[in-house]
Amino acid sequence: MVSVIKELKKISAQAKMHHALLLGLQLMITTNKSPDIVGDWMFRLFRRQHHDKFLSSFDKLGLSGLPDAVACAQYHVISNSIGGVPVEYMYESDRKAWVRFRYPRWIFHGPTICGVPQSISQGFLKGWYAQNGISLNNPRLGFVCVSEDMTGEFGLCGYFYEYEHELTNEERLQFAKGELPPLYESIQQPKLPSAEWDDLRLQKANRNYAVDYIRNGLCELANVIGSDEALELASRATKLIGLQYANKTREMLGLGDGDLFSAVKYLRCMFEGLGDEVEILQSADSCVLRQRNLRIVQDFSGAERELLLNVWVQLWHGALASYRQMKVADLTIQENEIVWLIRNRD
Repeated sequence: MVSVIKELKKISAQAKMHHALLLGLQLMITTNKSPDIVGDWMFRLFRRQHHDKFLSSFDKLGLSGLPDAVACAQYHVISNSIGGVPVEYMYESDRKAWVRFRYPRWIFHGPTICGVPQSISQGFLKGWYAQNGISLNNPRLGFVCVSEDMTGEFGLCGYFYEYEHELTNEERLQFAKGELPPLYESIQQPKLPSAEWDDLRLQKANRNYAVDYIRNGLCELANVIGSDEALELASRATKLIGLQYANKTREMLGLGDGDLFSAVKYLRCMFEGLGDEVEILQSADSCVLRQRNLRIVQDFSGAERELLLNVWVQLWHGALASYRQMKVADLTIQENEIVWLIRNRD
């Protein structure tokens, strides 16, 4: 039982770090690029996420056999709940089913919501929600947005609707401001099959939810602004998040702002929280940490893998620099392994 609790803490700390990184990346790109570019980035990210996750999750979530509009709405409630995102479902008919995101918004948590443009929200609606009908081979299914976050309404809300006619690309996402959802009923809310989703599986899914946004998000950012600028801006944001969230994640792991071996133990716990294999070799004035089976670049290759690794390691450079007695790391990156030589900064 104790080992399970420790594992859950490691996994939760990684989820916290990568969630923060997603917010930091959004703000970094928003403050350095135009709203149109940010919107295009979000569109590409959520379209990629959609293709990776949507259809493959239907059977796992128990949604097969439902009317398409109902299945889509329930999918977004259940899948978001795994990531810790509060979303509610309201049934109106087999052809019309609502989703309403509640606050605090996961993707814009805290004051972040005041610093992102409307194009981010519309980018992910176009990237994911407008694609549901196509993926389900139902060209009559679209999404109607009735309220957004950044417009001073009541938050993101809308419904999946099956029309009488096949939709054009432009019709798959529509806006109908002023409509209100039906009243919430707790008995209607879809739930995960509890027998198959214990705490450990839920925490791993929550972590993967955040990590996969980073994996896909960095690659799609490079497709929008180019690899060089993506590397520069993302590395800056990533190191800042490592600096900013090191203390919080240390607290989650029961670790303090300590000596060299304390910092190495922190990295070991964090990397184990991703499911990576870690080995430590210690000397009087340095430690070597060998990290294998790198979850962050699993199934990635070539330029995407290189970009991911070069950005992602900045999290831990930032975390090491956050110590009162600052630490530094020299890296050797190999095929599926990173060797970290960690020492106190002179």
